[in-house]
Amino acid sequence: MNTTTQTPVAPIALVTGGSRGLGRNAALKLAAQGVDVILTYRSRRAEADAVVAEIVALGRRAVALQLDVADSRSFAGFAAQVRESLQGVWQRGRFDYLVNNAGTGIHVSFADTSEAQFDEMVNIHLKGVFFLTQALLPLIADGGRILNVSSGLARFAIPGYAAYGTMKAAVEMLTRYLAKELGARRIAVNVVAPGPIETDFGGGVVRDNASMNAQLAAQTALGRVGVPDDIGGVIAALLSPGMGWVNAQRVEASGGIFL
Repeated sequence: MNTTTQTPVAPIALVTGGSRGLGRNAALKLAAQGVDVILTYRSRRAEADAVVAEIVALGRRAVALQLDVADSRSFAGFAAQVRESLQGVWQRGRFDYLVNNAGTGIHVSFADTSEAQFDEMVNIHLKGVFFLTQALLPLIADGGRILNVSSGLARFAIPGYAAYGTMKAAVEMLTRYLAKELGARRIAVNVVAPGPIETDFGGGVVRDNASMNAQLAAQTALGRVGVPDDIGGVIAALLSPGMGWVNAQRVEASGGIFL
């Protein structure tokens, strides 16, 4: 009797902002889990290429595409690039997981927040997530997953983050609507909400300001602030095969801060 063993088809994840910080860590953790990756970068192509090389070294396939999540006018063209990459690299028409991670932050009091700063947060963290997901929806496989990256600042308030925290709270509400409306396609949609993390985000204030780092660590049950490995692993876990029944949930990965 002749038997044929077929190689399982690897899932494909699209990670926005995957060239650095939490996005980079998530892309590498997913690759180590057997997932191929399309990652985006805004301006630092060399960093993105380095992550692609790391993913290839793990035995997975990867491509890097340029994307400015603040520019919704570019999303149709970006979706066309994703389609071309899927066909050219994978000979497939759809990908499995979308991780809406790309973003930046500001630290300014409510009273001093300008309309331009507010609009920037809207364009990156809310309008960008809303319309990029919409543009990519035809390319997401039925039974796939969407994971939106929020923040602990959508639960607790630290002065100076009113605009940023407001956008993340809106993304958490959007997540529930997406889960409801995409349920017919068996697409699960969840939120991961990191607490303070030692990265270059927001000018590296948590990483580089020893006083702030210590204050936040003192308010965290596990006694320290987070590092990228703490979040990348959570993202990979939420996109693992056994988590498909988790839907419309907010998972905070903060070490237990402000309990």
